[in-house]
Amino acid sequence: MLVATEGNTATAASANRPAHRLPRTTGALSGLIVIVLGAWGALVPFIGAYFHYAFGSYSAWQFSTNRLVLSVIPGVVAVIGGWLLLTSARRSSGVFGGWLAVAAGIWFAVGPVVSLLWHPAGYPIGHPMGARFPQVLEWLGFFFGIGVIIATLGAFASGRFVSRPRLAEDAAIAAGTAAREVAEPARRPGAARAE
Repeated sequence: MLVATEGNTATAASANRPAHRLPRTTGALSGLIVIVLGAWGALVPFIGAYFHYAFGSYSAWQFSTNRLVLSVIPGVVAVIGGWLLLTSARRSSGVFGGWLAVAAGIWFAVGPVVSLLWHPAGYPIGHPMGARFPQVLEWLGFFFGIGVIIATLGAFASGRFVSRPRLAEDAAIAAGTAAREVAEPARRPGAARAE
């Protein structure tokens, strides 16, 4: 138990505060973009058919296990990671959110290719609909493009969380640090002989 005396008021005040508090804006923009892209990636297989942007068929709200594994799960993981990036004020939760976003982005990018392991006859969600250029846009908008962007933003935000200095939480901690620095010369071994 810490007792607040004149010599340890800064220690008592800092014991009740988180050690690695950061400005909340550290991963805010990256987190917001990751949330939007993750929600898009999870929902586009179900709503894309409304505007002729689909794989397999133009049937909306058609659920399958392959869509769950390739789109919904990484989309939900990206939204969770983006939320942690957006709201985190601690280094550890911000870095964890960034790594969740990186993992979701990587799965979006490589999932369709890896799915050939359990569905050797072709892509388990079907082929992209439309002509050549719309097919390219569908591959990018469903998987590859959003995966690369989510993974890049997650890695960038993780780096920002690691590289940012922590904040002094309030004036008492800042004042306690200054008082400790003033008191330290008096506690040094050579300081007692100088008197």
